[in-house]
Amino acid sequence: MVQGLQEVDKLKTQVQDVHVPLEVFDYIDQGRNPQLYTKDCIEKALAKNEQVKGKIDAYRKFKAHLLVELNTVFPNELSKYRAIRGDERALT
Repeated sequence: MVQGLQEVDKLKTQVQDVHVPLEVFDYIDQGRNPQLYTKDCIEKALAKNEQVKGKIDAYRKFKAHLLVELNTVFPNELSKYRAIRGDERALT
């Protein structure tokens, strides 16, 4: 046992910079597998990614619709705006 503890003591420098999230210890305290923490984090990240992607798509659609409507109401001003931005593409 003493030799085992000496071996652990020798190896401690290799793991000093390892940071374990406190939530992992909560998983262990609840009797859950700590590897589930990683799985849950990935699932949460994927869900958040889908949510943000949906928002980005909504803003793009809103921008396109806004530009179309602005072009019908303020065609001269919008063409000046597009010239300033360097965006000479036709509205879709």
